[in-house]
Amino acid sequence: MKLIAIDLDGTLLSDDGNISQENKDAIYEAQKSGHIIVISSGRSLHDTRELLKQAEIDCPFITGNGGMTYYSGEVLQQFILPLKTLGKITRSIEKYNLHYEIYTNQGILISEKRTHILYDEIEQLNQQSEREHAAGMVSTQYSQHGIVYVPDFHTVDFAESNPYKVFVLSFKPDALEQLHRELSRMKDVSLTAGSREKLEIAHGNASKGNGLKSIAAYFKVPLEDTVAIGDNLNDISMFKTAATGIAMENAEQEVQKCANFITKHHNDSGVAYALREYVVNRE
Repeated sequence: MKLIAIDLDGTLLSDDGNISQENKDAIYEAQKSGHIIVISSGRSLHDTRELLKQAEIDCPFITGNGGMTYYSGEVLQQFILPLKTLGKITRSIEKYNLHYEIYTNQGILISEKRTHILYDEIEQLNQQSEREHAAGMVSTQYSQHGIVYVPDFHTVDFAESNPYKVFVLSFKPDALEQLHRELSRMKDVSLTAGSREKLEIAHGNASKGNGLKSIAAYFKVPLEDTVAIGDNLNDISMFKTAATGIAMENAEQEVQKCANFITKHHNDSGVAYALREYVVNRE
């Protein structure tokens, strides 16, 4: 029996945001063979839960890059951002006038006061192809499940909502890099990214790797029987934790260097190929 942690964006999901039937079938086959499938994503609890419900996949999942692990209606582990730390993070982001979202147990909070920021950034891009790519990313962000619009973040009582991740999206690489350098000096946060336009900030102990350890301990599966499948920088901690790492054909080079195997492209049902070629049929 293996415990197999699978990333969503760029891995299990194709570019249209769906899970192919072939990927679903391979997951069902693996579960029927006794393997434990775990979804491991930077997405929120609410978004991940709804995506899996729509795909008819029943399994534990890691959300917010390890900020929370969840199974069958139960939170197995959660790393809450202290309010003082959250305040430092948001003040830094606002100094650079960047778009950010706060992931909480009540949903993904977005400030109505700041919704113009991403559209302003898109207008400043030079190439039409860049503008189209950026517009697609913004559309994806605003179509997440569980979004809660608030008039202003400063009016929210975060003591009651358990914030576990702050997500930044920007098409201004210099500002994003400056923010990253500033936040990296904080000792009590973890920084990662699901793409070059993103910065994802969580509790210092939050990572997909620690989430994988939590789920493995819950199911009493030794780490030598764990597998990770992913494509981007926020998957590296998971690859370093799992005994076997499988990178997508479309994965970042840094991720591929951490992998034992390379599977097909995420638009070519690469997860299905990975499960059948490198896991189930190798038993």
